This record gives sequence, C-alpha cells and structure tokens, in this order.
Amino acid sequence: PDLNPIENLWAELRKRGNGIKTYKYNALTFIPLNLFEQFKRAANLYFLALLVLQIIPEITTLPWYTTLVPLVLVLGITAIKDLVDDLARHRMDNEINNRKCEVLLDGRFQVSKWMNIHVGDVVRLKKNDHIPADILLLSSSNPNSLCYVETAELDGETNLKFKMGLKVTDERLQEEGQLAQFDAMIVCEEPNNRLDKFTGTMRWRKERFPLDLDNMMLRGCRIRNTDECHGLVIFAGADTKIMRNGGKTRFKRTKIDELMNYMVYTIFVILVLLCAGLAIGNTFWYEEVGSKAWYLYDGKDQTASYRGFLSFWGYIIVLNTMVPISLYVSVEVIRLGQSKFINWDLQMYYQEKDTPAKARTTTLNEQLGQIEYIFSDKTGTLTQNIMAFKKCTIAGHTFGDPANPVDFTWNKYADRKFEYLDHSLVVCIRSKKDKDTLEFFKLLSLCHTVMVEQKEDELVYQAASPDEGALVTAARNFGFVFLSRTQDTITISEMDQEMTYEVLALLDFNSDRKRMSIILRFPDGRIRLYCKGADTVIYERLSPNSKHKEVTQTALDIFANETLRTLCLCYKDISKQEFDAWAKKHKAASVAMSNREAALDRVYEQIESNLMMIGATAIEDKLQDGVPETIAKLAKADIKIWVLTGDKKETAENIGYSCKLLSDDMQIHYGEDVNEKLRIRQANRRDQPPAFGRTRKKVPDPFFPEPGRNALIITGGWLNEILYEKKKKRRRLRLKRLGKRPASATPQDAAQPIDDWEKETRQVDFVNMACECEAVICCRVTPKQKANVVSLVKKYKKAVTLSIGDGANDVNMIKTADIGVGISGQEGMQAVMSSDYAFAQFRYLERLLLVHGRWSYIRMCKFLRFFFFKNFAFTLVHFWYSFFNGFSAQVAYEDWFITLYNVMYSSLPVLLVGLLDQDVNDKLSRKFPKLYLPGQQGALFNYKNFFISLFHGIFTSLVIFFIPYGAFLQTMGQNGEAPSDYQSLAVVMASSLIFTVNMQISLETSYWTFVNCFAVLCSIAIYFGIMFDIHSAGIHVIFPSTFTFTELQVWVPPFTALGNMLLPPVWAMSISKVASTLHDTNSCWRREYSAGLKFISCKSIWPWDGDYSKK
Repeated sequence: PDLNPIENLWAELRKRGNGIKTYKYNALTFIPLNLFEQFKRAANLYFLALLVLQIIPEITTLPWYTTLVPLVLVLGITAIKDLVDDLARHRMDNEINNRKCEVLLDGRFQVSKWMNIHVGDVVRLKKNDHIPADILLLSSSNPNSLCYVETAELDGETNLKFKMGLKVTDERLQEEGQLAQFDAMIVCEEPNNRLDKFTGTMRWRKERFPLDLDNMMLRGCRIRNTDECHGLVIFAGADTKIMRNGGKTRFKRTKIDELMNYMVYTIFVILVLLCAGLAIGNTFWYEEVGSKAWYLYDGKDQTASYRGFLSFWGYIIVLNTMVPISLYVSVEVIRLGQSKFINWDLQMYYQEKDTPAKARTTTLNEQLGQIEYIFSDKTGTLTQNIMAFKKCTIAGHTFGDPANPVDFTWNKYADRKFEYLDHSLVVCIRSKKDKDTLEFFKLLSLCHTVMVEQKEDELVYQAASPDEGALVTAARNFGFVFLSRTQDTITISEMDQEMTYEVLALLDFNSDRKRMSIILRFPDGRIRLYCKGADTVIYERLSPNSKHKEVTQTALDIFANETLRTLCLCYKDISKQEFDAWAKKHKAASVAMSNREAALDRVYEQIESNLMMIGATAIEDKLQDGVPETIAKLAKADIKIWVLTGDKKETAENIGYSCKLLSDDMQIHYGEDVNEKLRIRQANRRDQPPAFGRTRKKVPDPFFPEPGRNALIITGGWLNEILYEKKKKRRRLRLKRLGKRPASATPQDAAQPIDDWEKETRQVDFVNMACECEAVICCRVTPKQKANVVSLVKKYKKAVTLSIGDGANDVNMIKTADIGVGISGQEGMQAVMSSDYAFAQFRYLERLLLVHGRWSYIRMCKFLRFFFFKNFAFTLVHFWYSFFNGFSAQVAYEDWFITLYNVMYSSLPVLLVGLLDQDVNDKLSRKFPKLYLPGQQGALFNYKNFFISLFHGIFTSLVIFFIPYGAFLQTMGQNGEAPSDYQSLAVVMASSLIFTVNMQISLETSYWTFVNCFAVLCSIAIYFGIMFDIHSAGIHVIFPSTFTFTELQVWVPPFTALGNMLLPPVWAMSISKVASTLHDTNSCWRREYSAGLKFISCKSIWPWDGDYSKK
C-alpha cells in the first residue's frame, strides 16, 4: 500500500539504525583503496609513471628496481601507518556498537546492543551510563526532571551540565506502561553538526511544546549524579551531532608548504628543460656521429629525431631524482618529532592543573616561527577568569572602598572563601531600611541560570560563567541565598526568610543581546522583570523616568578605570494584562520551527523596555602571571598584538596599560580620530577614482607620519561601519524607499561597483592604519567581529596570524587565523577543541613562538635547503656524463647506488638536522627576541635560497664528475695499468658524493649530539658495507645479471671497482674532491669559524648549555 510522506520518512529513519562506521578499509578494500588514495598525490603518481616508462626497453637505461624500491618504501610506510590507524578504528567501532543499553520493546525494557537502537525508541539510562544516541529527555529520577551529564568526550569539559525534561513528560512518563503508550510527534531540525543548538517542537495531546538543547542529551555524554532517566531517540548513528562533527576540518597550510610545492613544480620544469636539451643533443650527435659509426649500429633503422624522442623519456627516468620522492614523507616525520618536543616541554606544563602543552596538529610547527600578528581575547586569556565581587553602586551610592575585611559569621550560608572590604554595605543590608539595596541583592539571587547542589551540607553552585557564579555568591554572602530551582520556581533565603518565586519566563543571555532577563511572579501576585547586562544595551532600554542614570554612569567609568568588569542591574513592573498579551507572542515564537531565535529576540525587545535602574556591579579579574613580560618580549620580536574583547572601552584600555600593551609614551587614537583620518584619506582619493585594470599600485602614504609610538582603541559599533554589517542593509532599504538609484546605475548592478570599491578601500585604509600602530584594542566586539578582524588582516596584509582565546566566543577567531591557540581555563574546552595548539597559561606563548616556533622554522628551512642540494649534486652528475656518452641516457653510477642513495646513504643525517638542530639554545632565544625576525621575513627559505642550493648542487656535481674524469686520464697503477674503466669512475664518484654530502651536513650542523655523529658515521659505514658486498665475487656468482660491477670480469684489467678503492691515488682523488668542494662552497657561505676545529671539537659532539655552534 502507498504510504504518506511522514510514514515514508519514519520507515527510512527506522532503517538507518545506530551502528557507526568510522573505519575506511576492510580486508578486501585495503590495498586497492589505500593505493588509490596515495596515488592521488602528484609525486606518487609521477613516480608510478616513471616505473611504467622503465618497463619500455627502448627508453630505459635503468633497471626497474631503482624506482620501485624507493616508491614501495614510501607507499609501504604510509600504508602501514594507515593500517594501524584503521585497525584502531575497527576496534573502537566494534566496542561502541556492541555496548549494551535498555530499550523499551514490546511494552518492557530489554537489554539491546547500541547498533540495534533506532530512531523513536525509548531507552532507560542509569548512573555512569554512556548515552547511545541523541536523546530527548522525557523523565528523570531527580526532582524537576533534572539529569546531570558529563560532556568530556563531546567538548572536552569535565564540569557537569544539567539537562531538563519537559514538565509534562516528567509528570506522566515515569512507568513502563506510560512510556509504552507515549505517542507524541516530534518535529525538529535536520541532522547537523551544531553542538550548541537544537530546535524542535513536540506535539502531544493537542498541545505544542518547544524543544531546545536543554532538553537534549547528546551521544558522547555520560550520565552522572542521576540514578535513572528515560529518553526518546531523536538522532541515531551517523545522524548524531558528534558523528556529524567527525567530518573533515578546514586544512591549514603553512607558507613553507606553499613555497615547497612551487619549488617542486620549478624542479619539474627544470627537469623537462634539461631532458629536452639532452634529447636535442642526442639527435644532433646521432646525426653527426652515431649514424656513421659502424660499431654503434644496433640493428634498428631509426631516425635521429625518433632516437632523440626516446632519449627525452630516457633522461626523464635517469634524472627523476631531481624531483624528491621522499621529501613529503621526511617533512611529516620532522613535523611529528617537533610536535612531540612541544608536548614534552616541562617548561610549558602547568602543575597547578596538571595541564601539559599540547600540539593538536603536526602540520603547522614551522609557521609558529613566522607569526606577525597575534589576536588575543582578554578575559581568561590575559586574565585569570577567576571573578571576585569587589564593588557596586546602588541607587547612586558606591560601596567597596578598601577598609577592614567583613565578618560574615552572622550568615550561616556564607561562602568562607568570599572576601569583601567595605563593612558599610553589610550594615546597610542588615538594617533592612534601604529598599534599593535589598532589591539589588534580590535581583542577583534571582536573575541567573545557576544550578545548586547540596554536598556535605554545603551549597555548591554550578554557573554557566565565572561572572554569574561570582554575583550569586556575593548575594549569598550578603544574605540573599539562592537555595533551589525547579522548571517553574526559584527559592531563595532573604535574610533567613525562605521565599519562593514563580518563574514566568527566562530571557537568556547571548553575545548579541549582551543581557539576560527573568520574569517572576512574587508571592503577593506582583509580576516583575529583572534584567542585568552591559551598560551599552541597558542604557538604551531605560525609562525616561529612571533615576540615578548619571551617577551610575560616573561610577561605571570609575570602575572601568580600575579594570573592573561591570554589569548594570534594572527592573520593570508588569501588569497582568501586559504580561498575558506578551506571553501569547512568546509562546508562538518559542514553537516556531524557522528563525526561532530571531522571533524570540523581537519578542524580548518588546518586554525589555522602559526599565528602571537599580545599580551596577564591579567584578575583578586579575591578570595571569607573566602576561606583561610575555607581551613585552613578543613586541621586541616585532610581533604586533591586538586585543579583542567584549568589555567596555575604559576597562579594556586600563587592562592594556596593566599588561604593558599600552604605555605612557604612546599616542592613543580612538574611533573619532580614526574616522577623521579615514574621511580625509577618502576625500583625497575621491578625485582619483580607481582605474580598473591598473597594474601598478601606489604605495599609500603613512597615516602617522610624525615620529612616535601609536595605539588604536575602537569599539564594536565602530567596527560595524568598517565591516558594513548593518550599513549596507540600511542603504538598501533607503534606496528602495526613495525609489531612486545613483545616476550611473543599471537595473542589474545599481551602484554596486562603487559601493564595493568604497567598502574595500575603507577596509584597506583601516587595516593599513591599524598595522602602523604598535597595539590595537577592539572592545565591545562580538565573536563574529573578532573573526572578521582577523580575516581583514589576513586578506589585506597577507600576514601570518595567530589567535588565542579560552572560550566558546573565541572559536571563530581561532579557526579563522593561520594558527589557533586554545587556553584551557575556566570557560570549558571549546577553544581548546578548536585549536591547533593548547596550554594553560598565556605566558607559555612566548616559549611556543620564540623557542619552538623559531627552532622549527630554522630546522625545516635548513632541512629543505640541504635536501634540495644533495639531490641536485647527486642527479646532475648524470647530466655532465651525458656529454661523454653521446647523450644516450646512460647513468653515471651503479644501479644499486642510485636505488639506495636517498633511502640509506644520505637521509638520516639531514633528517636529524631537521629534528635536533639549534643555532642558539632556548635561553638565548628568549633573551634576544630579535632572533625571531628572519622567520617573519621568510629569509631562510625562499627562491633565493632555493637557487643557491641549486647552484651549490651544480658546482658540487661539476667537481665530483670532472676531477675524477681528468684524474683517471693521468692515473697509473702500481703495475703500470690505467684504472680508467667505467666501473672505477662510478665508484670513485659515488664515494666522493657520499663523503661530500655527509661532510657538508656536518658543517651545516650547529648543534652536535651523539645521535648526529652516529648518523653521519653510520651512513658512511653502511655505504661501504653495501658497496663491498655488491661488488664482491660471491654475489656476482649468485646474481650475475644484476650485480655486474665485480672484480672477476676477465675482460677488464685487474684494477676494477673494488680493487680501485684500495689504491692510494683513488683515495687521494676522493679526499681532494671533497676538500675542494667543501672549501669552495663554504667560502661562498662566508663562514666565520674553522670547519675542521668545529667538527673535531668534543664540546661540539657532547654539548652543554653554554656551548653554541653558531653566533
């Protein structure tokens, strides 16, 4: 029978199940799928194509294993890593899918596996159970349908959060029979990855009930402090929010990554040009020489052009080592090691909270050495985010001037840790004569979302933010004690008198509203709205009849100058008729399925008006240890720091002075000054409209031509004008209302090019002006504005940016920057979970950048320079040899040497330089921050360094080829025979190359350890061990067609490859080549120290903290 759409959807959802699959491979698909993924990489595909070419006998002069062995090694290492990771995912999937849970089946609860749970099932969970799916909480054994969950697996936070079922379900769905008859319809959002939002509606018994995230228990959480609860499965398996968050995140690339890729492309172009040139040489050579030499005739009648074509592909094979096959694998190994060093750094370990530093990515380490701009949150990042109630103003009277500590022993509920220094406030409260003071603390005890628990006869508050916890604790100590709450009531103790208030509506806080309100019905029937929020939004909503506005504003300014965080408190009495009319609108908005938040905001605006001021609070948030010193060091490293905060301007400015971001000799520029400068710049530009297609850009004049230090302080409202977040909408509405367009407009793009140009030029001007300043503070900014500011600097300055924060409101900023750093502080772990690096204190940022970042950058640059050099030196010997073999694509070395050169003979020493090298130790790196500048300038690895490495390799290859070539023409053995055969020449060149490359990396090494010394000696020893083996008579007898370089070839003179290595002239030749190569190249680099003394110094091999190899 045909099913209606709802039944079709229900059937589809029931089919999906709750099983998860995070693994990628199975036994049949692993090899083909893994190879397919690896061959998506251009380098692997390139070498596979080379391998195919080597199968063609007319092209190749190299055996297939010279390419196959390195390729298989690279593919094998990656495949093993992928296999280990995937086996771990298999085990995890099996363990999770086979967990047990109680599911309501056939009217009673039965134990079932997680994988067998479906959407619409009712489950029963008990204390410490993992939540198997995204579940709507129906009822709980706790009063008021509360259920406590731990979200550590979801967002990293260990603090318990509470979930609350609907009152109607909690009352009617406690028993199995009641749950079995539950027949509600849930209409909700589609599956998504938003962990902070859920929108839905429950239709049951002809009523509609709004659902939000507070009613949902998400998969990945765990039941705590709750004996038993029941829930309805809403999303299962791959549709759950935690699984939706398992997708790919935005991949961040470093500048070196981009440059390295371009250089590989450059190498490939050079390779093609070389091969084309050699192919042309082969064409001409065959035309002039080869075709006329009868002894070179191979029985094939081929034209010179065709032979040149084959020669081109032959040289693609011979010179393929110019494109480094192991480069990317080596880079990943180095980055992994550098990340481990960050994780193991005890100087970035915060013992108080047992929190080590954590590199959450392995791909950005060297970018830490190139940071130009830091964007920092204030609260919890620069400050401790441990809030203490210090001062307040109530009805025009300010309290909190330091005196003697207040004795709270009169209050049995007082928090012993709470301290306050103004006894007059306690006297005022205990006298019960000042109604405003009593109303002030009553508001603090009622207007919040704090939950309370009883632990060992003590009240323990769990607050959504440290500010809210501090305010409720302050009210508690002054006699207004929050005792308990239900879905409909809040109970407090007012000076030892217990009172219960009915909660009619809770208008929650968010970063856009910057306030929260609660509407209560008092025991005497009165209805009152309490509101607390930022002064900017509260003052806009005050009644004209409100008292104390001016004196409260004066107190707020004083508090801000003392770097205290402020909140305004106000109230409004509401008539029953007014509330009933508003409640209907609120009910309709709360069950809206589309744009619910916007609808609720409009309803909130209607009731939050004509407020009456009570007073304001002032909370202290102290700076973290070491913040001023860290900012000063980073500033000396030419890193510019921008502070982006939601605090008011005066508070932010004074914090700037406290943390040494601002100083007395700075000229501070505010929004009005900035507007004036931007207006003048726009006016000067107006007479010269942009010329589209113009290729040359004029360097703009500085905004601050006069000498001196400058700083910028702007507000979020001012930023809106720069970002055009609201102005464009107003302009569009105005044009529509007037029914006009600018004169030059067309119906399709009326005024749009001009608007876009004005917008961009204004943004460019702002960024240029801000970047001329040594410090920038943006206050009263939203999370979206924080991210937009970072985007502007990235877009227009092309600079490397770092964002650091500790809260959920910093996540967008952290993700937008090139590098995101999370502080594991008081506001949970959202910032850490979104970051690239994480630690517990801001002061560790100095070591992360000036030590680990700088070392990682220097090491990676040195590794890449030498990696390219050794490959050029190795490969270009074939190029010079081509001029003496008729451009026939003949190789200059023995086959196995070509196979093992990059794998065994030269890889380990350069890899260890990338892991361990230090030009100066960590103490000097921090003592002299100017050492950080080369990284910002990209001075150690760029196209100039690349071409230096190229010419270094060219020169080395020239010496390695032509000195043996010339020497062998004049060399004579003891028996009068000349050892001038091809094999001898190849062995001498190979030995010289191994010595040269390893000695060169020894000279480049700044920080010697036993491991480095062992790697160099071991590489040379491995070379000679393998060389003597493959040139031995025994292996030739076993594999005569593979190992032809042997001293037992009767048609060759007795001075063959192995024998030649025992001749003094050959050793003298090798040593002279190494010496000349190193002498000349080191002269080019203008070294200021003796290479020989450096190498043999014991202090260099076993360094101590005071030894440095480079100054």
